Amino acid sequence: MLRGLEIRDMLIIDRLSLAFQPGLNVLTGETGAGKSILLDSLGFVLGWRGRAELVRQGAEQGEVVAAFDLPPGHAARDVLAEAGIAAEDELILRRINHADGRKTAWVNDRRVSGEVLRALSDTLVELHGQHDDRGLLNPRGHRQMLDAFAGVDVAGVRAAWTRLATARKALTEAEAALAAMQAEEDYLRHAVKELDKLDPQPGEEAVLDARRRAMQGAERIRADIVNAHGALSEQGAEGLIGNALRWLEGVADRAEGRLEAPIAALGRVLVELNEAQAGVESCLAALDFNPLELEALEERLFAIRALARKHGVLADDLGGFAEGLRARLAALDGGARVMTGLTRAKAEAEADFLRESVQLTGARKAAALALDAAMAAELAPLKMERAQFSTQISPGDPGPEGSDAVAFTVATNPGAPAGPLNRIASGGELSRFLLALKVCLTGDTPGLTLIFDEIDRGVGGATADAVGRRLKSLATGAQVLVVTHSPQVAALGAHHWRVEKAVRDEMTTSTVTPLDDAARVEEIGRMLAGGSVSDAARAAARALLAG
Repeated sequence: MLRGLEIRDMLIIDRLSLAFQPGLNVLTGETGAGKSILLDSLGFVLGWRGRAELVRQGAEQGEVVAAFDLPPGHAARDVLAEAGIAAEDELILRRINHADGRKTAWVNDRRVSGEVLRALSDTLVELHGQHDDRGLLNPRGHRQMLDAFAGVDVAGVRAAWTRLATARKALTEAEAALAAMQAEEDYLRHAVKELDKLDPQPGEEAVLDARRRAMQGAERIRADIVNAHGALSEQGAEGLIGNALRWLEGVADRAEGRLEAPIAALGRVLVELNEAQAGVESCLAALDFNPLELEALEERLFAIRALARKHGVLADDLGGFAEGLRARLAALDGGARVMTGLTRAKAEAEADFLRESVQLTGARKAAALALDAAMAAELAPLKMERAQFSTQISPGDPGPEGSDAVAFTVATNPGAPAGPLNRIASGGELSRFLLALKVCLTGDTPGLTLIFDEIDRGVGGATADAVGRRLKSLATGAQVLVVTHSPQVAALGAHHWRVEKAVRDEMTTSTVTPLDDAARVEEIGRMLAGGSVSDAARAAARALLAG
């Protein structure tokens, strides 16, 4: 329940403090007195989007504070918990509008965003007027309203729709991928065959290149090494030194020991010479290769490099590239099987969605009958017992909330064609239809403050009295605030405030005054007379107040 509202420096309001009560609260005043400013200010502190400039001229900032009673179990407590704010029995909303357009807000002295305020407002206040801002006149929102009235759970349909959307997407993507692979089937098969035939291995290019360079280098140095080997052999140095050693050994015993040292040295030379020959022979063996092997090696190396250039990859990546092509080819070969599975999954998802949608449609049709009956019961006390309200359910585009299109239609007289609510009903009729619809859709929502902004516009006399009595009945278990120009409605209020506008020191300000019994007689007399209040108007006002 909205317990208090404080407004400072907002539009033409200087300072204003209001204490609201349970039951039916009415606000009256002449046109332009500032009643709409009260609602704009309340909407501002609740985070609603409204006027861009609300700060009173000359002020640095405007401020609105709203206090609500928050009983245990109130839906606002869940919003507070999600925002990390401790819930108390009193909820204080405070919001400041700076002159430069900046806005700051607090909930129980905790800084919050406008989104948190709007989430709280959905649980605290319902604002409704003839120009409904909650979408009662917009068919796009009728399905959601019917679901809320029925209390249906659309989670099953949403889950089925998600599964169906996923299955459709998977099938569409698979079809596109298969079509793309089919378009390059010849390329895939040729490329895989070519790669399989060559079978390049990681690191093979480097090995082949090194071997090729070694063979090419061997051709250039082998002739010199062969010549050196010949020079060291028996036909070369080895033979000459061997001959020299034999000759010296043959005469050593006659040289009185003078040849012992040379003979020993030549022996050592022969040992070293043998080691040199062994090293040269080993080198020649390593350099020995078949020219055909070099030719085969170069052919493979060039083939690997050509294939890498062809496919735009590194030579060492050809193996991985081939695996990718094989996988695509396998997917192509198994495409029919995959498509069959995805098609089956899509069909199953469609069947699940259809089943859930049919169940939801049944629940909506039952709720539509209940809503139509509830509307008939509400319209009778509002002097519209001959009018007909009908909730039309027709096939719509499938989506996460089912396959139904819902529209509220009315016929104001028997035999008259039914049509959309905002096209068939006149101003006064529309007010009563919306009041009845609001009552039915709101139901027994606990802790909700209902605000009706000139819902009685366009009606008078007995009809206005009927509207007032329905509002009074609605306020029995709730708090209802009504901005009205109807004396019949005002007379039925449990609490009455008058909104007035005055000019002081060339400054226009708006004030709100709570009325006692005598002041109510004067105000309702003014509403009846339209000018100066006569004794007859006062008498009529007393009669209205007496009921």
